[in-house]
Amino acid sequence: MAGTIDARLDELGIEIPTPATPAANYVPFVRSGNLVFVSGQIPMVDGKIEGVGVVGADLTTDDARKIAEICAKNLIAQARAACGGDLDKVERVIKLGGFVRCTPDFTEQPEVVNGASDLMVAVFGDKGRHSRFAVGTNALPRGVAVEVEAVFEVA
Repeated sequence: MAGTIDARLDELGIEIPTPATPAANYVPFVRSGNLVFVSGQIPMVDGKIEGVGVVGADLTTDDARKIAEICAKNLIAQARAACGGDLDKVERVIKLGGFVRCTPDFTEQPEVVNGASDLMVAVFGDKGRHSRFAVGTNALPRGVAVEVEAVFEVA
């Protein structure tokens, strides 16, 4: 029987991918007590990098918001793995950290990272409301436009 969160994902038409394997010398998540720290996730779709470019030059704010949503799906995939496949064990999304590769004059990082934040609230309801940061940078791994990390509280 599917859990409450899996049922909500189905209802929303959201498919959570298989968790990506790390691209370097780190682990995808660390559990310490009831906290799960998920490493930054880039926009991987079916094993391929999506969302390459610079926001404010190659990509619009809305393009980047959609890329942040892909990152959030990958965060949820890692959280699912950390919970042994049971997303109902997520008690709270504690914090998201969003990095946006953008032009120096771009100032809509919060609107971009809303793509990840909005997905967390849609999936987890009030448990998805979190603290957050959203910053701009000149470079991200593999040239992606957005990377997002997360901290989850789990049962």
